[in-house]
Amino acid sequence: MQSIVNQIGGEEALRNLVERFYDLIESEPRGENLRRLHFRGTGIASARVEQFNFLSGFLGGRRHYFEKHGHMDIKLMHKHVPITSEDAEDWLFLMEQAVDSCGIISDLKDRLMVSFRRVALVLVNDGIVAVLE
Repeated sequence: MQSIVNQIGGEEALRNLVERFYDLIESEPRGENLRRLHFRGTGIASARVEQFNFLSGFLGGRRHYFEKHGHMDIKLMHKHVPITSEDAEDWLFLMEQAVDSCGIISDLKDRLMVSFRRVALVLVNDGIVAVLE
């Protein structure tokens, strides 16, 4: 079976999806808190790169994130970020808009959004973050 990355049109299509998603975060009202959260880390420019790297491997393509960082532990990546249920829903809302604007067909869109929802909800920590050592 073909990877989801290939089903959406390969790495170029994935990069377009990630770019559209972050364009929405930077321009939409529902992206306001997400913008603030990104600045707890290395910022949105870096997040654009790392999101593509992670999603490529997550969706069955080349594991760029793993090759660069040696893991794909989504909770470890976000342990310094206080994430609420509202943040997760805002992320999902904007990602769905990005998916729609990239013209991803409904069956594939549904599969993507189910996977994204699972991951987004796993990251909810009710604003409690791990103390960095």
